[in-house]
Amino acid sequence: MANTNGMQSVGPEKRYASSLPKIGIRPVIDGRQRGVRESLEEQTMNMAKAAAKLISENVFHGTGEPVECVIADGTIGRVRESADCAEKFTKEGVAVTLTVTPCWCYGTETFDMDPMTVKGVWGFNGTERPGAVYLAAVLAAHTQKGLPAFGIYGRDVQDNDDTSIPEDVAEKILRFARAGLAVATMRGKSYLSIGGMAMGIAGSIVDQDFLQSYLGMRSEVVDMCEIERRIAEEIYDPEEYKKAIAWVKENCIQAEDVANPPEYQRSEEQLAKDWEYCTKMTMIARDLMVGNKNLEKRGFKEEALGHNAICAGFQGQRQWTDHWPNGDFMETMLNTSFDWNGIREPYIMATENDHLNGISMLFCKLLTNRAAIFSDVRTYWSPASIERVTGWKPEGLAKEGFIHLINSGATTLDAAGQMKNEKGESEMKHYWEITKEDVQNTLEHTRFSVANGGYFRGGGYSSTFLSEGGMPLTMVRINMVKGVGPVLQLAEGWTCEVPENVFDIINKRTDQTWPTTWFVPRTNGKEGPFKDVYSVMANWGANHGALSYGHFGADIITLCAMLRIPVCMHNVEEDKIFRPSAWSMLGMDKEGADYRACSTFGPLYGKY
Repeated sequence: MANTNGMQSVGPEKRYASSLPKIGIRPVIDGRQRGVRESLEEQTMNMAKAAAKLISENVFHGTGEPVECVIADGTIGRVRESADCAEKFTKEGVAVTLTVTPCWCYGTETFDMDPMTVKGVWGFNGTERPGAVYLAAVLAAHTQKGLPAFGIYGRDVQDNDDTSIPEDVAEKILRFARAGLAVATMRGKSYLSIGGMAMGIAGSIVDQDFLQSYLGMRSEVVDMCEIERRIAEEIYDPEEYKKAIAWVKENCIQAEDVANPPEYQRSEEQLAKDWEYCTKMTMIARDLMVGNKNLEKRGFKEEALGHNAICAGFQGQRQWTDHWPNGDFMETMLNTSFDWNGIREPYIMATENDHLNGISMLFCKLLTNRAAIFSDVRTYWSPASIERVTGWKPEGLAKEGFIHLINSGATTLDAAGQMKNEKGESEMKHYWEITKEDVQNTLEHTRFSVANGGYFRGGGYSSTFLSEGGMPLTMVRINMVKGVGPVLQLAEGWTCEVPENVFDIINKRTDQTWPTTWFVPRTNGKEGPFKDVYSVMANWGANHGALSYGHFGADIITLCAMLRIPVCMHNVEEDKIFRPSAWSMLGMDKEGADYRACSTFGPLYGKY
């Protein structure tokens, strides 16, 4: 039985070099005096304060800290006041700006012209002053000057003394804020490639130009032998290691070896050494990503720095795994919202160094502040196939079949669904909401299976569990298209339940040491990639997918528009799609216009 009595939340950590990005609120106003500007000052500033309050109370960093909003010192009526605001925002670390106004203003004198900020404009829908006229004029200016901005305009007319934010406006402001914050958080961070290409998987050909031009990220590369060097030379915190291995022995339940014939089975002595090695790998990979001040105390100043990596990938197969224990335990524990140090913000570590799936995982984590799942999109099981093989006729969410998601490595333990909310429902929680009971339930429903010696000659341990049914999930994947660049696809859906005997039969047809998630995307019965579950599987662009809790496809679409990554496949309701106003200038077919806009305006950080 797992022992989590001393388990506590680590709380917010400062993992990266930069400060947390802020959102700037720009209250713009009609600059004409003699009663015009004066009559609008209070209403305009109240809009700014209301927007700041809405964002700060509902949008959070991955650390759990609320986003700080910075409001301009005063209303902005002319270009000098715009410049003063820009100066303040630069000093404050503002990366996302929301302009608000209830009235007409001078468009090009009052708009945000910084090409590096993500921009939104909320124009008040009222009859007393033409806020909508300014909104249309300034959005036209943004489009004309190649600085796309998101326009926010309420459906219903409000009175000029109404300080509330309508629900439809609030939804767009928060979607804009979440996606803009994700853009700002990635900027200047690193993707750490530990190793190179795994088994011919194209996603593990790390595209440094993509990371730089679209995400504003660096690419850092270290050979996998750095892990062996650090283990051999004991370049890790020995005190943490003592704590870690004791925790692992007490809480990680080793499964009986059912995967290996006698000639591949490892001795008890070797299995114990594998646990020690895998635990050290986990600590070292984390230190490579974000550094460890305790290493400096031991004289390892260079190693203590880390690579400022917000995301990483481990090649593993085959040059490493043919000789050393695999990276499964390392990847799983880093992607999980707890370890021997306590309950903490999860990391992002991609299996097989598939950086395209790693970045997809990063998108999921940044938009939800929850752990992300890495899975093979393995098999579509049709209702007929399920009944033929198992004798069970699928029902409920599984009635049209399901996609078998399974992977040896980076499936976070959060995906087991053993964390329960107030309603008793399975949830992948924000780390700051996780209890020690959630951790205990998760560990007790997880087994760590000895690696299949046919695949992993060097041994290792993979987490083994079955995800609880009924959890809403969104599956995401970035793919590269020659001549186009990155494109993204997503599918909202749910985990589904199947009887235990059905799971056992299907599980034994693949690798029963790996974690399983049954996924059912939302379909519409229409021709196209969401006609049915089979069509989703058939149109998925790669062998991997990234998932996280909730239906946040609309946020993904907004984020992609900010980064200029077109979305080629999604099942998000049309009224939830929120892109810059410039997209409407490029055609009435939304997805075609998305491709044209992304091509026209180009990557956020320069030519790809």
